[in-house]
Amino acid sequence: MSNIVLFAGTTEGRKLSEWLSSKKMEHIICVATKYGEQVLEENTFSKIHTGRMDESDMETFFKANHTDIVVDATHPYADLVTKNLKSVTQKMNIEYLRLDRDSLSNDVENKTGKEADSTELNNKDLYSKVSYNTESYNDFEIRYFPDNAECEKTLKNTEGNILLTTGSKELSNYCITKSVKDRLTVRVIPSIESLKICTDLDIKGKQIIAMQGPFSMEMNLALINQYGIKVLVTKASGSTGGFEDKLDAAKLAGIKVFVIGRCEGKKGLSFAEVKELLKNKIKSEQINKQKRTITLVGCGMGQRGEMSGKALKVIENADIVFGAKRLLDGLDIKNEKYPYYLAEDIVPVLERHSGDAAILFSGDTGFYSGCKKLYKIITDLVEQKKINAEVKIIPGISSVSNLSALTGISWDDAKIISLHGAGNVDEWKKMFLTAVKNNKKCFALLSGVKDMNSIGKILVEEGLSEVSIVAGYQMSCENQKLVRLTPKECMKLKSEGLYSIFVLSQGEDEIIKITTGIKDEEFIRGIVPMTKEEVRTVSISKMNLLKDSVVYDIGSGTGSVAVEIARLSEDIKVFAIEKKSEGIELIEKNKSKFGLDNIEVIEGMAPEAMEDLPIPSHAFIGGSSGNMSDIVKSLIAKNPEIRIVANAVSLETLKELMMLENEFTVSDFDVVNVSITKTEKLGNYHMMRAQNPVYICSFKGRKED
Repeated sequence: MSNIVLFAGTTEGRKLSEWLSSKKMEHIICVATKYGEQVLEENTFSKIHTGRMDESDMETFFKANHTDIVVDATHPYADLVTKNLKSVTQKMNIEYLRLDRDSLSNDVENKTGKEADSTELNNKDLYSKVSYNTESYNDFEIRYFPDNAECEKTLKNTEGNILLTTGSKELSNYCITKSVKDRLTVRVIPSIESLKICTDLDIKGKQIIAMQGPFSMEMNLALINQYGIKVLVTKASGSTGGFEDKLDAAKLAGIKVFVIGRCEGKKGLSFAEVKELLKNKIKSEQINKQKRTITLVGCGMGQRGEMSGKALKVIENADIVFGAKRLLDGLDIKNEKYPYYLAEDIVPVLERHSGDAAILFSGDTGFYSGCKKLYKIITDLVEQKKINAEVKIIPGISSVSNLSALTGISWDDAKIISLHGAGNVDEWKKMFLTAVKNNKKCFALLSGVKDMNSIGKILVEEGLSEVSIVAGYQMSCENQKLVRLTPKECMKLKSEGLYSIFVLSQGEDEIIKITTGIKDEEFIRGIVPMTKEEVRTVSISKMNLLKDSVVYDIGSGTGSVAVEIARLSEDIKVFAIEKKSEGIELIEKNKSKFGLDNIEVIEGMAPEAMEDLPIPSHAFIGGSSGNMSDIVKSLIAKNPEIRIVANAVSLETLKELMMLENEFTVSDFDVVNVSITKTEKLGNYHMMRAQNPVYICSFKGRKED
């Protein structure tokens, strides 16, 4: 049920609340004062909230009460409230209805509670037909003023008692000039708030009429005569505000009438229009009261025979079915079908249709499917109570499962990627090459023949012509084909259609290592120094790397540390910083050899070479060229909580590292001495040859307190 909040300040507001309760529609009535609360009654379907609210209060209140609709039935002169309501409801996407002040006269009900016949209303003399203008009738005259200040100025030039019916809030405007104030008789509602305003402004008791309206023409005339009134001051408050009854009485008494504003009020919907809109809400919610089921169905390759029995049953029982035309054409069903697969097309239909729905997806709902995005959109709508439904998912046969079954190639040990619909060509190429170079078996979901041509070209250019490609073309269609291709053959393909492939390396049965500890001889080496295998292993372990770390390898040399780190995760980004051109060349060669696109080679001297690089989470300093202190200072400036590992061979470098603990704000300071002795064969003998000891210093930056 819609959560309705009614801001009442008029007779219309009270009448609308009574109507809502008669229709068993729960709602909250908001009134500004205790007096406003007294003229209303709570019941099973209505609750009263008392107190003034600014925009912030309204927003909090609407959020707490999960408000769907706000009806503004406040007084025509309550401009600030209306302004705030419009602003907040627009901001919060809440439906706003303005109830016109004079609309009740067009929705009169007879004593039996039945709506009056329109002919009767047209013929009924609801109000007197007095012609109001600025012409005098005896001493009767109407004058209009834009505001209270202008009215008060004119009152100074009048004589006789003044009946002020504009309310207590406007009273201060008429207490500025003593000659006006002393002649006032003020009519206010009998509330403590109104009476306090009168006494605070030093209005005498004999000047106050505290009465609850509405006031008939006879009552107004009696008061005018009782208090000897010569000027009546009123707002253009509309028929239900008693404006016409005041004018009739003033005309009969032959006195002046000063009117604040024109009798236009706030234009809005009639009482009947608001009721009709709310009736439609009831009807709509009654339709949606029964929770329906929206099922996202995986259709496999799209043929009926490849769907599960559960999927077929859901589709056949659904009132409406969505899916790509190819999927719908493959089903012999009589349901209402929509050839839609985008959320922007599907959601509007779901919002206006109350039946069970099935939304079809090719392949499996959990395998690179549009199901993920649409599922979130629909469940969000359910949480927001815009759709009353239970959302389910039925899986299908994925393209990788299908190709595996057709070829006998298992996919449980394959690296799985999707290039279907990939946008950025460079990212596409990097992802594909990284997957192929670092895995003995790779499955790729492709789009058309252009993708097949592209991967063939990429593999040939990267020197990977020996890999084997097993492709499934138009799987489950009449023209389905299974072919084994070389990269060069992929480049020549011309048949358009959907392709899924396994890429198999020549060493398919070779064990691919993922831990650190690449043998030194596996790197392409020159005369540039290289951090040795065992030292690399300990150093990297001290870095406490994360899956998506950003690492600076400073003084990268041959790039051995950068390579070891980059191989740990595709999501790690390594910046190999090296000042020597021969070192740069070696790093590029080793990067290419191990197929690592997540290494970026930076030529230059640290710390200057680091200035424009992304913020690092970790850093390894293999060589500092005497700039250790400046490098560390720059790293901590970039990221105060960075994790740093630095290696030292000389005692001077060790001393410089030891001083860092006092010089900078660091924590977890630790030094490990690693002495490696390895066997070396001399003739028929094995001798132990010691390497230079290395000091591995690790620490973490720390934000200053």
